[in-house]
Amino acid sequence: MNPSTNKPLESLNIFRFSGVQMRTFHITWLTFFVCFFGWFGLAPLMPAIRADLGLTKPQVGNTIIAAVSATILARLVVGRLCDTWGPRKTYTALLLLGALPVMFVGLAHDYTTFLLFRLAIGVIGASFVITQFHTSMMFAPKIKGTANAVAGGWGNLGGGITQLAMPVIMAAIVGFGYTKPEAWRLAMIVPGVLMLIMAFVYYRFTQDTPAGNVDEIERSVATGEKVSFWAACADIRVWALALAYACCFGMEITFDGVAALYFFDNFKLEETQAGFWAMLFGGMNIFARALGGIVADKVGNKYGMRGKGILLAGMLVLEGVGIMLFAQAGSLPMAILSMITFALFLKMSNGSTYAIVPFVNPKAVGVISGVVGAGGNLGGMLMAFLFKSQSISYGQAFLYIGCAVAAAGLLLFLVNFSKSVVVEPAEAELQTA
Repeated sequence: MNPSTNKPLESLNIFRFSGVQMRTFHITWLTFFVCFFGWFGLAPLMPAIRADLGLTKPQVGNTIIAAVSATILARLVVGRLCDTWGPRKTYTALLLLGALPVMFVGLAHDYTTFLLFRLAIGVIGASFVITQFHTSMMFAPKIKGTANAVAGGWGNLGGGITQLAMPVIMAAIVGFGYTKPEAWRLAMIVPGVLMLIMAFVYYRFTQDTPAGNVDEIERSVATGEKVSFWAACADIRVWALALAYACCFGMEITFDGVAALYFFDNFKLEETQAGFWAMLFGGMNIFARALGGIVADKVGNKYGMRGKGILLAGMLVLEGVGIMLFAQAGSLPMAILSMITFALFLKMSNGSTYAIVPFVNPKAVGVISGVVGAGGNLGGMLMAFLFKSQSISYGQAFLYIGCAVAAAGLLLFLVNFSKSVVVEPAEAELQTA
């Protein structure tokens, strides 16, 4: 075997599909993309589901909380499994298990059963951690941030596409003569089947590291020395990144959950129209998260980890300001313009966060990815509580969130992300990828 083929790549050519590194890169972002259809496929169908099950505003809010809360624990567990079991087996198992509640959620005919299915579906959100971990394993240090951001961004794009695709699928089923209550149930079978297909593809065509799977090579070469969960989390930077991700990705999944309803109720749009504008938010992942990673890598090469931290803090402040503007938009054009503005900074913040994660402790990338990823979902869960309240409107909820995000960004300026410099010599790249 050519020695260069079993090492992390030092460049990212998105048009290349040969080699285990690029094959894994493309499969892992595509799998994450499909996972979003399962995870958030119900969100744009909520107007029909709300009418079918007779859900109140607090009950809708509880389903939004359920969608993100189960992911918190799942991301912690999956992060550790990536370090010990390997990302290939971990992703395959998650896809197989996650497809079941997605396909069977249509059996729910009351609020309680629907809520339990929504909670089970939330576990799929742990797919993000595996995507970021697996991408980190395949690329060299100087390009990790960019590769992580592109893979994460293209995967997150599924959260936007599903906002339009699922109402279209439901409308097509209605066109065959089914009622809306029947159609939304049948529509959810589609993402479940796609997840089963990707489970086969992932297991068959990827491997854990450029050098092979963890059960085929020496553990020390595959993932480095074992680092305990608590030792990895003793670093304040881990929790700073978790806070940052709570503010950017937490807001992203919250918005994915409520955007279609917000546009549907506030601007009196049809379900497909509301889904289109909600899709625009997620659609920006095609470039914005990648842009955050690219800029972070360039800043890091020139100014080090401290520069990356300042960039992330600035992006969060601008995101918060954008959310506040969105909250006070009085017309559809202003809402769309302000949404695009805060979405740009939000998704760049996502990319910037995971341009830092692999360098905090390269021997515990899985654990730290899991903790930071769980922070994102914890933020989403806390934000979702605002949207179940009867006493405040969705607009007020967005305003409060914008203020909190901007304040968190200001706090991050105080964190020195370069307190210890990680040196990754070429001969150790397999250990630290």
